[in-house]
Amino acid sequence: MSDRRAEGESLVRGTDEETLRYEGWRVVAASAVGVFVSFASLLVYTFGVFLKPLAEEFAWSREAVSSAFGIAAVMVAVSSPLLGLLFDRFGPRRVIVPSLVIFGCAFASLAWLTPSLWHLYTVFAVLGLVANGTAQMAYSRTVVSWFSRRRGLALALMMCGGAVGAMVLPPVAQRLIDLLGWRGACVVLGAMVLAIGLPTVLGFVRERPSPIDRRERAPGAAVSEALRSRVFWILVIVLFVASIAQNGAIAHLAALLTDRGVTAAGAAFAVSAMGGASLLGRLVTGWLLDRYPAALVSCVLLCLAALGTFLLGGAHSLAVGALAAVLIGFGMGGEADVTPYILSRFFGLRSFSVLYGLTWTAYAVAGAIGPILMGRVFDATGSYEALLVRLAAATLAVAALMLWVPRQAPALSDLPAVAPDQPAVTA
Repeated sequence: MSDRRAEGESLVRGTDEETLRYEGWRVVAASAVGVFVSFASLLVYTFGVFLKPLAEEFAWSREAVSSAFGIAAVMVAVSSPLLGLLFDRFGPRRVIVPSLVIFGCAFASLAWLTPSLWHLYTVFAVLGLVANGTAQMAYSRTVVSWFSRRRGLALALMMCGGAVGAMVLPPVAQRLIDLLGWRGACVVLGAMVLAIGLPTVLGFVRERPSPIDRRERAPGAAVSEALRSRVFWILVIVLFVASIAQNGAIAHLAALLTDRGVTAAGAAFAVSAMGGASLLGRLVTGWLLDRYPAALVSCVLLCLAALGTFLLGGAHSLAVGALAAVLIGFGMGGEADVTPYILSRFFGLRSFSVLYGLTWTAYAVAGAIGPILMGRVFDATGSYEALLVRLAAATLAVAALMLWVPRQAPALSDLPAVAPDQPAVTA
C-alpha cells in the first residue's frame, strides 16, 4: 500500500502538466468541447431565446414556460448527488456517454411539442435528470485527477466550453429559429449534441491512470466529514442565493430587453455578451485561483455579479443591458470555477463528485426558483426591476459570507502531497 501511495503522490507531483505536451491538457480540451454541448451551455443559455416563441405559439404565460426550466432545475437537484456517486464509483465516461445520448434526443424531441404544458414539462424533466451527466460536474473529477499545480487553470479552461457555448449558441439558436422555425432549431441543436459530444468523449475523456484501485478509498475526506465543515455549507448558501439571481437573469434576459424596445437580435447579442464575459471570467479566475486565496477571488466575483444584477433592473437600452449581462457573466462564470477548486483542495477526491453533486442540488433548487420567481413577478407587476434590485443586495451579502472561508486549506493526512517547491495551497 505504501508503494502505491508513493506512486500516486509521484503522479500528482509530476511537472509534466507545465508543458503543452502533457496529456492532461488534451483531456481538458476534450472536456471543454463536451461542456460546450451540455445542458449548462445549450439549454440554459438558449432557453430565453425560445421562451417568447413558445409562449406566443401556444398562448402560454411566461410563468408557465419558465416553470419548465424550474422543473428541469428540480430534476438536476434530485439527480446530482446520485450522478456524483456514479462518477466516483464507475468513472465519468461511463455516465457521460448515455447522458449525452438521452440529452441530445430529448432536446431534438421538442420539435414535436404539443399544446399540452405537461408535454413540455415531461421533456424538461428528462433533460434535467441527465443534465449533470453532460455538464461541468461530469468532467471536473476527470480534470482534477490530472492536475495539481495548474488545477485552477485546468478547471477554468474546461468550463470555458460552457462560456463559449453561452456566447455562440444564443445567436445561433436565434438564426436557426429565423430560418427553420423553433421546431427545426430544436432538431438541429439536438443533433449537434450527438455529432460533437459523443466522438469527443469516447475518444479523449478519461481519468488519469492511478495505482489506487477504484474499490479502495481515494485520498480525501468522507462525505460525513465534509458535511461537518463550515466551508461546505458556506459554498451551499452562496450558490443557492447567487443561483436565484443568475438563472433568473439568464432565463429572462432576452424577454426583458425586448420588452424595453431592444430588438430580438440585440437581445440575443446581450445573451451572447454574457457568455463572452463568462469565458473571460473563467480564464481570469483560473489564473487567480492558482495564485490567490479562493475566498477573496470569489468575493470579488460575486460583487461584480451583484452590480450587474442591479444595473439589469434599470436597463432600458441595449448598451446598459449588455453591460449588465457582461458583469453577471464575468462574475458568475468565474464563480463556477471556485466551487470545484475549493472542494478538491479542502476535501480531496475521495467523495469529490458526491460533494459537488450536493452543491449542485442547492444551485439547481435555486435555479428552479429564480426563473419562476421572475416570471411570476413580471406577470403580476409587468416589471422585473424591484426584484432584480433585491437579488443584487442578496448577492452582495453572500459575497461577504465567502470571506469566512479559511484562506488556507487544512492539512488532511490522506490528501496527496504536493511538490516540495510548490507554494502552500490557498483556498
